[in-house]
Formats: sequence, C-alpha cells, structure tokens
Amino acid sequence: MSQTQPPMLDLSVLGRQWQVRQSGGVAVTKLAQKGGLSELVASILLTRGVTDDTIAAYLDNTIKSQMPDPFSLVDLEAGARRIADVLRAGGRVGIFGDYDVDGGTGTAILVRTLRSLGMTALTHIPDRRTEGYGPTAAAFEKLVDGGANLIITVDCGTTSFDALEWAKGRGIDVVVVDHHLPTGALPPAYALINPQRSEDESGLGHLSAAGVAFLLAVGLVKVLRSEGFFEGGDVAVPDLLALLDLAALGTVCDVVDLKGLNRAYVSQGLRVLGAGRNPGLAALSKVARVNGAPSTYHLGFVYGPRLNAGGRLGPPDHALRLLTTDDDVEAMQIARELDALNAERRVVEQGVQTEALALAEDQVARGARVVVVAGEGWHEGVIGIVAGRLKDKVQRPTLVLAIGEDGIAKGSGRSLKGVDLGSAIVQAASDGVVLKGGGHAMAAGLSIAGTRIDEFRSYLEAALGSEVEEALAHRVSHLDGVVGIGAIDEALSDDLAKAGPFGAGNPEPMVICRNVQVSYADRVGQDHVRAVLKDKAGAQLKGIAFRVADNALGAALMEGTGRPLHLIGRIKEDSWNGRRQVQLQIEDAIRV
Repeated sequence: MSQTQPPMLDLSVLGRQWQVRQSGGVAVTKLAQKGGLSELVASILLTRGVTDDTIAAYLDNTIKSQMPDPFSLVDLEAGARRIADVLRAGGRVGIFGDYDVDGGTGTAILVRTLRSLGMTALTHIPDRRTEGYGPTAAAFEKLVDGGANLIITVDCGTTSFDALEWAKGRGIDVVVVDHHLPTGALPPAYALINPQRSEDESGLGHLSAAGVAFLLAVGLVKVLRSEGFFEGGDVAVPDLLALLDLAALGTVCDVVDLKGLNRAYVSQGLRVLGAGRNPGLAALSKVARVNGAPSTYHLGFVYGPRLNAGGRLGPPDHALRLLTTDDDVEAMQIARELDALNAERRVVEQGVQTEALALAEDQVARGARVVVVAGEGWHEGVIGIVAGRLKDKVQRPTLVLAIGEDGIAKGSGRSLKGVDLGSAIVQAASDGVVLKGGGHAMAAGLSIAGTRIDEFRSYLEAALGSEVEEALAHRVSHLDGVVGIGAIDEALSDDLAKAGPFGAGNPEPMVICRNVQVSYADRVGQDHVRAVLKDKAGAQLKGIAFRVADNALGAALMEGTGRPLHLIGRIKEDSWNGRRQVQLQIEDAIRV
C-alpha cells in the first residue's frame, strides 16, 4: 500500500471530497506482523482502533471469546430467575415483540429457547397501522387471557408506562428486553434489561434487542444449570449457538455497531445461516435465490426487507411464524408470501418516495437543516425506508410522517453521523411537542398531532441545526488505502475479510485505484454500469457501479473510455455458478 500520495484528493465527479486515511508505517508493519496480515488490512484495523494488545482478541472473533457474563446487565439475572420460576411451575410466558426484524428475531430467540425447555410461549406482534409501536394494556390483556403468567417485551417496553402499570395492577410481572434510550424514569417492570440504562455498567449499549434477548437465553440456561434442571436427562440443554442466525439478523437489520460481541454474533451467525438450520430462513434463501455463502449484505438487503414486509403490508406475525416454524412446507408457503409482499412494498415505497422527495428538496432549497415531510394517505409501513432514502439524497436528517384519518401523524426518521436524532425525539416527547417517540442516534420514531407538524419542524431546527451544520462542514469521505488493480485478487479479498464482518460502525473498506483506464463499459439491468478496467502495466479487472447509469459517475465511466481516472470503490467477490471472482464495486471517480 502506497503512503506517498497526498491524503486530500480533488473533488470527485459526484461532488464529494475524499481523504486517504493516514497511519504510521512502523505501527502498520508491526500490527501486520503480529496479526499475520497484509499492510493494507493492518492499516485499516489500526485506524479503527485495533492495537497490538487487542489484535489477537479481534481476530479470535468467536462467541466464546467475546461472550460477557450475561448477569453483568442490570436485572438480567432477576429476569432469568423469574422465567425459571414460571417454567418450573408449569406456567406460560407471553412475549410481546416489536414488528421490525430486531423485535421479531429477538422474540424468535426466546420462543425457540423456551420451546426447547418444554415451555409454551404465547406471542403478540402488534399491527403497526392499528396498534403502533410498543405494548398496550389491550395487548397484555390478550396474552393474560391466553394463559400467560409472565410477560416479556422485546425491543420495546422501556417507555411503556401505561401498559406496565396495567400489568402491575393485575399482579402480572413483566420482563422488559430492550435497547432503546430511556426517557428518564423507568416503568414498573419486574426486570428491565436494557444496556442503555444509566446505571448499567456492562458496556453493552451497542447491542440490538435480539443481542440482548440472546444474552437472556444464555442467562436462563445458566440459572437452570445451577438449579440442576438438566440433571436426569429429561430435558436437554438448548443448543443456543443454533440461534445465532437470528441474533445476526437482528444485529445487522437494526444497524447497530459491529464491534465486540456484535461482530461475533454476525460472523458466527452467518455460518449458522449458511448451514440452513432454521427451516424458515432456509426457505427464504431459496425464494430469494441466495447463492453461495450469505453475507452481511444478504442479512440487511435480502432477508431483512422480506421479513419486514409482513409487518409493513401483511399480517404482523408473518415473519415470526417463519422464524419459529419447524415445518418445511409451512416455511416455504410463508417465505413465498413474504417475497410477494416485499415486491408490493417496493411499488408502494416508490409512490411515497416520489411525493416525499419533492417536498424534501423544496425544504432544503429554502435552507432547512432538518427535513420533516408529511402526507395524507402515505403508507406507514414504508415511511422508515423512505426516510432513509431521502436522507441519503438530501444529506439532512430526515423525518417522514404519515397523517392518519384521525389526524395523528406517525413518523420515522433517519439521521446523519454526528447528529443525535433519537435524543432530540426523546426530549421532544418530554417537552410535550410529540405524543410519544424515541430511538437511537441514527434512527427514531414518533407520533404527533398533525396540527403540530410545523411546530415540530421548528423545534428540531432549533435543537439540531448547529449539529447538522457541524456535520455538513466536515463532510469528508475517507478512503482506507491505495491499491493497484493488479493487486486485487482472491488473496486480498480473503485478507480483507479478516477485518469483517462489515456494517454499521465497521464499514467495508473503501480504496482508491489510481490512473485507471476504462477499456469497456456498458449499461446493464435498469441503471447499472459494468466495466473492464486496466492500468498502465496491463493488469485488468472487472468493475460494477450500481444505480449510476443516469448520473455523473455513470457518464464518467461510459464516456471515459481510454481516459485515466482515479476510481474509488470496494473490493467485492462475485460468485456465480461456483466460480469465484473479485471485482471493484465502483462508488465514485476523480478525473485525472
């Protein structure tokens, strides 16, 4: 990897400023030798905080090496013991899970764990259109009427005061499994397991709800072992490692940082997923035509959207049924239904996005630092997806609100790095500007009276405007290294994989290939461009650029045959019919 080029580059064809990350030569060499890595990978890890002292642990990315004491989470031991009490008494547990992938996978982890212990688990996944986010007294009552002696909430509950007060008044204990920011005071739960609690010192605030649910399953087995529950052989110790595909799905789809235990969840979970141990996910793999080993891309962009499609457009429990069934025929039927719902979702999403984008661009043109768009008749099931796409297009924190017939708007927002949207929404709820809301730094949800949307927009401008300006002022995209196209091969791809898995908090390395010529380029699919690249030494490499045929990057590739370019992209494998090839996924270009 060359260290001789200047770090700051000219403005790209997409109008972006790129900067090559710099790291010390001696430090890189030392880390490369200690970890048995190429200098490129060592440089990447060094800039991401890996040191000589931590490289061994980083590369030993297993559940065993990364697993903390589950009881380090506040209330987890109490929650596990309460579940064990119900189990021994022959009782039932009711589980209320959120309607997104994180809530569904976390619920499925607990359902499968309890089922393997011989326990019946009742479940309720709310309809996002009629019930909204979080538990209600009516939903709890339904679980209790079904025979639940204990209720568990997954990916919700931290701010659900009314529902938990109802349960307390009827003598029903509630164990909350969550990871959302508390608003201050906590509801009256028997156990509130949430690493975001101020008094929680576990250091696990980066976990998804599915990740927390997995630790609860580990804690429950730990309690039962200590009580001799498995002695005598009547009940086998659950194979919790077989549930890591679910933990991986929740982790990636909820876009939490891939560090520590989350990296282990994902890397080991992908192996479980590839083995096809979950009938529902195996069926979904067939329906979605997943060829070869699954990756984080498949988790986030193939499995995730299809699992979410049920909660967005169809029966809210469709995904949970798929994840918990052991019947291959039922699994295939549900997988096909989810795939069809996902196709329908794309059509609905495009209609909302077209309307919302026009409103968003108008606000940005008028100087908005935070975009808040709203519309009547917009489908609530797609507003989160649309918010993410608009945020990428207008480069502003963006909230999309669907106004219902009752005049209440339900919204979803996505933010820029460095702008804490979740905290602002929590504060807005505390200040009475919105009816309820919460989330993370990068994503949030809320409900608000339609008559207060303009006030809410002004509130966010005041609360986040300076953060947005700071984020935009330092909007430099970083490159992880300089690589010649002749060095891009299977060996380099394998070496880069050691720095993975890649996702939020650990993005795929972005490299620059200097002075490359496009010897051939054409349009493929609807709006993609494929190319053959070569350098001065005669080395050749295939390249692909997605969704660029009609923008400046597409033009640079299609019209730049024979002209030198600095190409920026990711080194990706393209496996087809068992053949393994490595190519450059082109993201941007700089004219020489």
